[in-house]
Amino acid sequence: MEVVQVLCMNGGLGETSYANNSLVHRKVISMTKPIIEEAITQVYSSVDAISNRFCIAELGCSSGPNSLVVAAELISTVHQLSRSHGLQLPEFQILLNDLPGNDFNSIFHSFLPQFRSQLNKQMGSNLAPCFVYGVPGSFYGRLFAANSLHFVHSSYSLMWLSKLVKVPEGMEKCNKEEIYIGSRSPVLVINAYYNQFRVDFDTFLKWRSEEVVGGGAMVLTILGRRSDNAASKECCYIWELLALSLKEMVSEGGIEEEKLHSFNIPQYMPSPAEVKRSVEMEGSFAISRLETSEIRWADCGSSCGGEDVAKCMRSVAEPMLVEHFGETIIDELFGKYERCLTDCMSKEEMKFINVTVSLIRRG
Repeated sequence: MEVVQVLCMNGGLGETSYANNSLVHRKVISMTKPIIEEAITQVYSSVDAISNRFCIAELGCSSGPNSLVVAAELISTVHQLSRSHGLQLPEFQILLNDLPGNDFNSIFHSFLPQFRSQLNKQMGSNLAPCFVYGVPGSFYGRLFAANSLHFVHSSYSLMWLSKLVKVPEGMEKCNKEEIYIGSRSPVLVINAYYNQFRVDFDTFLKWRSEEVVGGGAMVLTILGRRSDNAASKECCYIWELLALSLKEMVSEGGIEEEKLHSFNIPQYMPSPAEVKRSVEMEGSFAISRLETSEIRWADCGSSCGGEDVAKCMRSVAEPMLVEHFGETIIDELFGKYERCLTDCMSKEEMKFINVTVSLIRRG
């Protein structure tokens, strides 16, 4: 399985689409709004090159309504800053990036008209030209012209790795019951996941350092953890419950055991210390803020139950599961997963942990 070919959220506007199951992501974006506004204000006051043009990149935009939320907020903030300083509003370029398999058509067909309507309603005749582009490709490579970006935003994307983790030779059997890092995963397996994250995140920072102007900013929110333990329940349990559902299907003969043992989620949920270490070692960006926040699993939908969480996770993981196991198992699998989630959530309040870092490009 090549990650770049199968890592995408469920497209379209159906019941299991990411567009209809991304409420928790929307809430996370709302939680980071003060950090984003602070960063954009700092950029506005320090970068001369934005007098005529302001370029915003949304990395890992996916295909739902969240893809343009931050762009709308940024334009509104710049509009207010320009007016308060008596300056002309710059033209805006909005660059929406995700892997080639992303459903860009849904963004431009279903959500771009809403975006433009919202801006026109807010600003009317004062609205400067705003140009929106789709940019397919991996953000672990070069995407944009040198010194062209003033602001970069990415939310719930950088925990995804560029490739499947290669478990150290001889350790395959030790992690075969897990689809990610689990509570029983050996240290060598955990280190393999972390090392891939470190390589990927360092690469991400390197390429963005060439694309972001001096004084430009990035605000990155990564699904992560507070604990120093990469196998802690706060970051791994959501995948452990899916692994339990897959194991149940193996015991019932619905999935071949070897298929389960060869399936791994290309993800790593970092701690704030790990994010800080990479930023400081790469050296191109200075950290303005580094914070953690939390949001309940129950915030995935209005019912506050396992059904909503299962739908959310299905909208994220289904393309990878279909590629590996085939689509005939999906409904049954997520029925089992929903029951596991409901049982877990009835016993304790589970939360996603977010690591948000605000960065300024060194001059």
